Amino acid sequence: MTGPRSAARSLERRRILLVEDQYLLAEELKRTLENAGATVIGPAGSASDALGMIVSENPEAAILDVNLNNEIVFPVADKLTETGVPFIFTTGYNQSIIPQRFDAIPRCEKPIDDVAVLQLLSGLCQARSRPEAF
Repeated sequence: MTGPRSAARSLERRRILLVEDQYLLAEELKRTLENAGATVIGPAGSASDALGMIVSENPEAAILDVNLNNEIVFPVADKLTETGVPFIFTTGYNQSIIPQRFDAIPRCEKPIDDVAVLQLLSGLCQARSRPEAF
């Protein structure tokens, strides 16, 4: 299992898109990611802002709040999937709100456990960095 220290090291210089509409939670997650050495893109508080950041900022991974001020984030998730960028969902909702096409996507329930988020992102970034077996 990846510990908090190794998770933090694996996020150094990684570009992480943060999509969260709750200001205090966004700031807390941003601080957590920056303390782990990540470069935070955002936070984006709407799907349209997030979609623009995907195109202009080239994130390596993302954290997506499922509900952005009564706007569902799934178009952002679709774009990230299309571009091969791994992500995790954060939500106060249960799994049933998430479409089946995202069943394999990790989900962190609110209130968010910072260590769990760092470990999940670390695993996603490490998996993305591994060379493909031939």
